[in-house]
Amino acid sequence: MRVLVKGGGVAGLTVAHELFRRGAEVTISDPSQTFSRAASWLAGGMLAPWCERESADEAVLERGRDSADRWEAISPGKIVRKGTLVVAPNRDESELKRFAGRTTGYRWVEEREIATLEPSLAGRFRHGLFFPQEAHLNPREVLHALKDDLSAKGVTFAEEIADDGEFAEIVDCTGVGQIGQCEELRCVRGEMLYLQTEEVTLARPVRLLHPRFPVYIVPRGKGLFMVGATMIETEFQGPITARSLMELLNAAYALHPAFADAAIVETGAGIRPAFPDNFPRVMREGNIIILNGLYRHGFLLAPAMAAEAADLVFSGQTKQRSP
Repeated sequence: MRVLVKGGGVAGLTVAHELFRRGAEVTISDPSQTFSRAASWLAGGMLAPWCERESADEAVLERGRDSADRWEAISPGKIVRKGTLVVAPNRDESELKRFAGRTTGYRWVEEREIATLEPSLAGRFRHGLFFPQEAHLNPREVLHALKDDLSAKGVTFAEEIADDGEFAEIVDCTGVGQIGQCEELRCVRGEMLYLQTEEVTLARPVRLLHPRFPVYIVPRGKGLFMVGATMIETEFQGPITARSLMELLNAAYALHPAFADAAIVETGAGIRPAFPDNFPRVMREGNIIILNGLYRHGFLLAPAMAAEAADLVFSGQTKQRSP
């Protein structure tokens, strides 16, 4: 079976991987061959379904709890399984209790264990939550590795396809390209930055809770940290705003004062497509299967949703998936 996958971000690549694994002949079309337009290029890469349950439906936990295993099968050796640490400034410890009340899969940790988990944070926080089953990956490394692997196996990459009628099935994973065409799909803007410092070391993602701007800080190795991310209901696709930049920097400083002297290596902003329930959908419209609405759960849910899209390709049945 010949299948065309439109879109070369995390959704398109995982769909292509799943289709190829099941024996399809796959072509991926994307006008950008460098990931520069993909929302997944700006992602945190946290495989954290238990933490995400704080603000997401149970379906995110159920569909994402095996994401680390799925990614290990897709990109062996690139998954870091060291859990997630959640902390809050001492004045905001009520935020920890609220977070704990909405999640599972954690244990309370005190100042001594926080220092053991993350020596750089010794003496900075009295209490925290540790989610040992969670993991993370470097999105940019994984995207390149997966594309190289697919290309080496014979998957075709093209900037455009003159005639898509030659394909038995088409899977549309174009994300924001479907806004205005796919019913109920909306824009959620996310902004992030990369900081470089040798004065802080982290082994795992750390979430800093704050009533106004909770953030996560993800280590990328060699003193590089990704700090993100805002969630703003807007279609504006310009660069990061001064307000967001200041809030992200203030949050990083609240985690560790050494971030005040860090170099700002990169800032970024992008649109994440989302449905009203903030859960992705796989559905058929005519001869096209659409996978969209990954919201802030791109890497967490992409492998599971790709499997659903492949099921639909090979079953030929009409299906819409929602929580």
